[in-house]
Amino acid sequence: MREQEISYVRIDQEDYPARLREIYGPPEGLYYRGTLLREDNLAVALVGSRRCSLYGEKTARALAKGLAERGVTVISGMARGIDTASHEGALEAGGRTVAVMGSGFGRIYPPESEDLLERIASSGCVFTEYAFDTPPLKWNFPKRNRIVSGLAMGVVVVEASARSGSLITVDFALD
Repeated sequence: MREQEISYVRIDQEDYPARLREIYGPPEGLYYRGTLLREDNLAVALVGSRRCSLYGEKTARALAKGLAERGVTVISGMARGIDTASHEGALEAGGRTVAVMGSGFGRIYPPESEDLLERIASSGCVFTEYAFDTPPLKWNFPKRNRIVSGLAMGVVVVEASARSGSLITVDFALD
């Protein structure tokens, strides 16, 4: 963990994200790369389809850029599509973005997101509740979505189908 600059914060520690303590089934601890800031309490999650339209991708990027320019931290899940566009928009604005992974740091998913992870970690934070070698199993992602919604003051679904993981994130936010 030290070699890869991965830290760990437990739920009983002061640095643990306060809002996350309030969700149903908060993680006992989080592995992370980057920095934890109290300013990240002012955060909005942008979520949506992995197979988004060009319009959805442009919209996510523009929304994230606008939020970041106003000092709002953008949170998403580092998946293809809307998530990646959201992180990219925040980074383009020079703002903060936080990613929540559904795998361990030793199994970055999607694999092409390694560069994105590095850029997010250098100016924001990347979280996972999963141990280093945990693979990106399909049931990890709904669990990840509770953390995405739990870190944010609100959730914006940019574009999603009727049977989407994004709507799971909305359900967690409503809870």
